[in-house]
Amino acid sequence: MISRAANGAENTTDRRIPVTVLTGFLGAGKTTLLNAVLSESGVGKIAVIVNEFGEAGLDHDLIESVEDEIVLMQSGCLCCSIRGDLSGTIADLIERREDGVLRFERIVIETTGLADPGPILQTLLVDSELARATRMDGLVTVVDAVNGPATLDAQFEAVSQVAMADLILLSKTDLVTPATADAFEIRLSDMNATAQIERVIGGRFKLKKLWALSGLRKDIDPKDAIAWTTPVPPPELDPLVNLSGFSKPKTSPMVISPHDIRISSASVVLDQPLKDVAFDLWLDTLITLKGPDILRVKGIVFLEGIEAPFVFHGVQHIFDPPVPMRKWDGDDRRSRIVVIARDLSRPELQRSLDMLRADQPEIATKDEVFLTHD
Repeated sequence: MISRAANGAENTTDRRIPVTVLTGFLGAGKTTLLNAVLSESGVGKIAVIVNEFGEAGLDHDLIESVEDEIVLMQSGCLCCSIRGDLSGTIADLIERREDGVLRFERIVIETTGLADPGPILQTLLVDSELARATRMDGLVTVVDAVNGPATLDAQFEAVSQVAMADLILLSKTDLVTPATADAFEIRLSDMNATAQIERVIGGRFKLKKLWALSGLRKDIDPKDAIAWTTPVPPPELDPLVNLSGFSKPKTSPMVISPHDIRISSASVVLDQPLKDVAFDLWLDTLITLKGPDILRVKGIVFLEGIEAPFVFHGVQHIFDPPVPMRKWDGDDRRSRIVVIARDLSRPELQRSLDMLRADQPEIATKDEVFLTHD
């Protein structure tokens, strides 16, 4: 846990290869985004891993050559299909990179439309060789504004993809009314309040926004770390809604699906640093009792007796090593913790966070913020 890593020396230079997981349901627009990534030389050399070249739908005008099941692009990027298992494919790419055969600066993994991204995130941690050579840079989910609502109603895997995302790309918003797009964006925000949501039309998107999404970067700016653990306000449904002065509070007109209700999220802000024993006990208890249903846990934590806060992140029972934030300055010593879970009721999450609040002075309890479906 964080307390056991607190006194370790920090390596300020992270040479691990950043990995971005790109997910999204069938027809959402992952292929369009992939082709944009592979054609843009300005974002650096990238290795893209797909399940099958035929499924990827690569733009053949961008292909320079094909060697040993690796497609080389004119931009200098490369694309390969998963051979055997994901760990073996990544390890093979890294070995070729170390031998000077391939050149790339980051890896993008495209999942199948029905894939749960959780096991991929865990693979990068449980494989010791990959954990030393790579780091998770972010989970990007592409969602279709036209068919997305029906997809979320029918497929719980799509709901999980949204709930676990660091960045949600809302595509095809030009094919629906602005009110429909706004309402759907509010629904997505309800499922994952801390994810950034960007609208993509015709594949046009600033690709640099795909990178550096995780709060576990050793060089992260404290403002970015706070944003990673802070709910993002959803859009107003009507830009003229407040002109009369009699408007009702903002709500989504969309009917909430039973699949949406299965996702719960809660966040808490604690004014005072935590005792390391209290934090470890809370985390151990949460994982032991509800580990398989925990989609993501993330946060910034101050511990008693340690000046710098730690950023932590976990998927189910697998956790990244906590990262000390040496750049933190100022008097703000509040801890921020977010839990996104499946099939947990609001009272269950509240009782879990009660363990942390019990370690706080009474004044801290007023800062708690819960984000969930009633």
